[in-house]
Amino acid sequence: MKIYKLPTGTLLQHEKQSFLGPELDWDNLLAMEDLKDYLSNEANSWKKISGEEMESTLAKGILAPMGNQEIWAAGVTYFRSRTARMEESQDAGGADFYDKVYNADRPELFFKATASRVSAPGAAVNIREDSSWDVPEPELTLVVSPSGKIQGYTCGNDMSSRSIEGENPLYLPQAKVYAGCAAIGPCIYLTEESIEETANIRLEIFRDDVLAFVGETALTQLKRKPQELAEWLFRANTFPIGCFLMTGTGIVPDDFTLEVGDKVRIGIDQVGVLENYIEKI
Repeated sequence: MKIYKLPTGTLLQHEKQSFLGPELDWDNLLAMEDLKDYLSNEANSWKKISGEEMESTLAKGILAPMGNQEIWAAGVTYFRSRTARMEESQDAGGADFYDKVYNADRPELFFKATASRVSAPGAAVNIREDSSWDVPEPELTLVVSPSGKIQGYTCGNDMSSRSIEGENPLYLPQAKVYAGCAAIGPCIYLTEESIEETANIRLEIFRDDVLAFVGETALTQLKRKPQELAEWLFRANTFPIGCFLMTGTGIVPDDFTLEVGDKVRIGIDQVGVLENYIEKI
């Protein structure tokens, strides 16, 4: 099942059928512990639409599938990320931090964004004016209920300034948290089963409509299980309307920095494709 947030309604794909429903309160929606069952029942009273109508509706624009939930993120959960972070922070003397957290029991978890800092699919995400090295980070993003249950998944773009974090690991909040620092979407993939570990994550970056970078990884490379990350996040913390948790990236472009006008495309098997373009703030 997939649910999309529309500017004036909701679109649901379920069992190869599509349903158009009213605007929903996404704070209340994602606070439910039985979200998939609730939407299955609700769809019975929604308007059934054809595949063509569904495509036409989505083409008119969609919003980030969230209310006022917080977005958190996990770092150094892939070996590729560990290596990249060690390299970029070598001169600052912080390389050992990343090696140690990769092997530690406790993962790196940090606050990423409030809803006001999150961009919709198709909208702009930002790079910082005071940064010289910027990359998108494609991440499987968990949709977690108030009790800590993983109810679904979405695509996440954890925008990152590698130059700021590389200068000093204590600058992580400035490298990660700013206006337009994240995007999620295009939908929430709701499932009672864990996403397949063989699912691929793909990143494509286009410059002047030409493919400038491409990378791919699989969830088999994720060192920590999604449920493990969610359980750590909920230690000594509460999320009354649920939350989102980005699970880290296994694709880190080297010798590449984003420029204004670039288009970023993130695809995750079973979930969908998230596209955004780049602006500077």
